[in-house]
Amino acid sequence: MNGLAAMIVALVVSLGITALLGFVLIPWLHKLKFGQVILEIGPNWHKHKQGTPTMGGIMFIVGVLVAVVAALGIDFALGGRMMESGGTGLRLLAGVGMAAAFGLLGFLDDYTKVVKKRNKGLSILQKSVMQVFIIGGYLLVMVLSMQGRPSTLIPFVGRVNLPVILFVLFAAAGIYAFVNAVNFTDGIDGLCSSVTVITGTGLAAFAVMRGLFGAGVLVAALIGGCVGFLLWNRPPAKVFMGDTGSMFIGGLLLAVAFALETPVILLPMGIIYVIEFLSDVIQIGYFKATGGKRVFKMAPIHHHFEMSGWSEKKIDLVFCAVNAAGVAVGLVVVYFGLSAMPGFAV
Repeated sequence: MNGLAAMIVALVVSLGITALLGFVLIPWLHKLKFGQVILEIGPNWHKHKQGTPTMGGIMFIVGVLVAVVAALGIDFALGGRMMESGGTGLRLLAGVGMAAAFGLLGFLDDYTKVVKKRNKGLSILQKSVMQVFIIGGYLLVMVLSMQGRPSTLIPFVGRVNLPVILFVLFAAAGIYAFVNAVNFTDGIDGLCSSVTVITGTGLAAFAVMRGLFGAGVLVAALIGGCVGFLLWNRPPAKVFMGDTGSMFIGGLLLAVAFALETPVILLPMGIIYVIEFLSDVIQIGYFKATGGKRVFKMAPIHHHFEMSGWSEKKIDLVFCAVNAAGVAVGLVVVYFGLSAMPGFAV
């Protein structure tokens, strides 16, 4: 099966399943009273969102997984070998497992919020410990898939080989930060899912450039799932993805980036996630250092713009435009940066 055709199949199947699941899952979540709990520290105008169903990430998680199995199953039946190049298949399977585990952790957090009536869900310590275990399992498989000699591609620099301990430390810190950065981005209607479509499109183009269509199928399915989810999540949202969805998204984007051997590419291609994360870190650090002063009206930064009078639709559009610019920069960097490396072509 042609790699591009498989990606299209994955996108369409995931979009269709996710969109259709909304007709079933949203009424079911209403019936179970799995409604979003709005924190007191949030913007006052978010109060009307109280009770909107959460855990909607289940919709695109199912859509993505079914689409990936369908596309790769068809490819295998037709004699294709998209999952066999250079250990990529093992890395992708491990990445899907990591994303699913993060999604399950997000589900436990959402469940604690809406069923146990604990506004903040799991504690930071509880979530962090579980995240470390998930990351550790994933990186163990990654190191084994590289025969104990981990490396990464850095545009204009080349293939950088790292001692196992350094690879694990840098990768673990990056994964932990990125997953939580995606989680921070899920704060207003349609933002996380629309930004993910942009980032996913950039990664899909990169996968095609490198001819790694297994990774391409995975990210195409994620794009389709997010588009299908946006039909229900665009302002005013009928359902929220919750930590269930945002943590799954973070894990899956990382799975694709590591399979492409260039996780650093998520810095420009996921620039909005990075900005959201840094805005929260800066706000907390400055608040503690100054005894209560703030840099932003509220963090993460999308709330700052909300409190400055921007509508959710305007924030979505501007943030997507900024992220699209980051994707364009990222594609230029990987194209020229990797092409400039001796013996390497894209």
